[in-house]
Amino acid sequence: MVSSVVMAPRYRLLREVGRGTYGVVYEAVARRSGTKVAVKKLRCDAPENIELALQEFWALTSLEKRHQNVVHLEECVLQKNGMAQKMSHGNKRSKQYLRLVSYVKEPCYLWFVMEFCEGGDLNQFILSRRPDSQTNNSFMLQLTSAVAFLHENNIVHRDLKPDNILISEKSGTPVLKVADFGLSKVCAGLGDTTVGIEGEDKNRNVNVNKFWLSSACGSDFFMAPEVWEGHYTAKADIFALGIIIWAMLERITFIDAESKRELLGTYVRQGADIVPLGEALLENPKMVLNIPQKRRSCMSKGMRKLLQDMLAVNPQDRPSALELQARMDQVMCAT
Repeated sequence: MVSSVVMAPRYRLLREVGRGTYGVVYEAVARRSGTKVAVKKLRCDAPENIELALQEFWALTSLEKRHQNVVHLEECVLQKNGMAQKMSHGNKRSKQYLRLVSYVKEPCYLWFVMEFCEGGDLNQFILSRRPDSQTNNSFMLQLTSAVAFLHENNIVHRDLKPDNILISEKSGTPVLKVADFGLSKVCAGLGDTTVGIEGEDKNRNVNVNKFWLSSACGSDFFMAPEVWEGHYTAKADIFALGIIIWAMLERITFIDAESKRELLGTYVRQGADIVPLGEALLENPKMVLNIPQKRRSCMSKGMRKLLQDMLAVNPQDRPSALELQARMDQVMCAT
């Protein structure tokens, strides 16, 4: 198998741990150090695959600092015509990389080598254990910290959901890792302007909450109302985070139509159907959210108000990621 040969000099593939539309994820081990890693193989044979692969590469390599709650990219390798070439970090040569993988007659692949998270994803971790308020509180603080870090570094994730939040248990306590940046956007623009201009180089003065995006992407149950319309900012990440936290606290789940898996997620019932909350709010902006859903809930007033603000129909009424982080700290201190 060509792919195994390409990775063999430095990594030994152990087993497949995940498979999606655009790629496969393996558990692997670094031959020299013996360290376990996750290796994601993305096939670059169509424009949409190439864009997803490069968006993830640009987002993760644009980070000048590490954050314990954002998955770390060890390296990225381009496999083309039986040859392997390491992709250098940074965005400056992004057009060259696009040409490199766009105009090949032979199939090529991008291999992402990342830290391995043995705890699975947030769905698996939460739903396989008894409810635990201490774990919930820790996870909420970690999630808000991660998103604040990403937005501070001009990255809008655009696909926050429990499937894309991994758990590392190396330290003995669960540590969340925001992952899967294939739909993310690295924003660049002119400071505080209302319209952002996409570019290769980062601009530290960008306000991601005023950088407008138009691609309606993400996962239905976590998409904000304005994403369904195709005109939104980083505040869409705050809405998705509100869905995740609300579902985690009350263990609200649905059965995914394709995989038949039970997944965390909040929704609205319309007859026999369940409708994503963002879509329902778009249809009825005056709809009142029933937070908490369960009568016997231990949810504090502070948390209830914070969730209502995170899930506000008008994105301007939602807190920024930095404001959310500060408010979450306050809510945790009050409990």
